[in-house]
Amino acid sequence: MTAYLIVDDEAPGRANLRLALQAVPGWRLLAECDSAAAARGALAQSPADVVFLDIQMPRESGLELARELSRLPQPPLIIFVTAYNTHAVDAFEVHALDYLLKPIDDRRLAQAIDRANAMLASRHGEAYRAALHGYATASHTQYMDSFSVRSVGYIEQILVRDVLWLQAAGNYVELHLAARTVLHRVPLSRVEQLLRPEEFLRVHRTAIVRRDQVRRLAVVGDGRYQLTLACGAQLPASARYVQELKASLGVAGQ
Repeated sequence: MTAYLIVDDEAPGRANLRLALQAVPGWRLLAECDSAAAARGALAQSPADVVFLDIQMPRESGLELARELSRLPQPPLIIFVTAYNTHAVDAFEVHALDYLLKPIDDRRLAQAIDRANAMLASRHGEAYRAALHGYATASHTQYMDSFSVRSVGYIEQILVRDVLWLQAAGNYVELHLAARTVLHRVPLSRVEQLLRPEEFLRVHRTAIVRRDQVRRLAVVGDGRYQLTLACGAQLPASARYVQELKASLGVAGQ
C-alpha cells in the first residue's frame, strides 16, 4: 500500500487532488496539510511514500520543505503540484519526481502515478536506496523531458525532443521548434544543466543546439565561426566549443 500526503495551503487544491487520487488502487491518503509545518508533523507520526507538494505557500515554500526531505535517509518521492511554471527548473534541481500544473491534467497525473509506482516497486536493497536516497546527492541528475510554458490564458507542454535549438533572450530562452519559436521564462544557463549532454551541445554563450542538427561549421573571421543546422538555421559558434563541434561532424582534431 502506497501512503501519500497532500500539502497545499488552499483547501480547493487539496480537495481536487484528493478526489483525483481516490480511485487509484493501492494508494492510501495519510493526511492533508495546509503548510510545511503541518506536513512535518504528519510525517513525524507516519512516514509517507509520496508527497504531493504545492510550491507557493505562506511562511515556508514547498521548495524549502522538499530540500529538507531530500536529506532524509529514505526520503519520500516529491511530486510538485502548482499553478506556476516559473519554478519548474528549481523543482528539478531538488530532484522532484514530477511537476504538475494546476488545473491538473488527468493524463499527466496518471503518468506521475505510474512513475511513482515504478520507483517504489524497486524497494529492495541497493536499488531502493539508490533510487530514493539518490535524490539528495549532488551526483544525481534528472533531465527534463518537457518545458511547461505559460502564455496568456494557457499553459503549454513543449517536449524537449521537439526542440531543435535554444537561444538566450535576456531572462528568457527561445525554444526553436520545426515550425515556430516559443519564448520561455528561464535563463539558458539553468536549462543547460537539465538537458541531456548526449543530445544537446553548447555552441556559444547564447546558444545550445541538438547534436543531430549539426551540419556545417565554417570559419567567418579571426576566431569566429558559423554553424549551420539541418533545419537551416545559422548560428555563431565560439572557439571554445569548436573541438566538440568538429567531433560531432566526425572531423575531431582537424
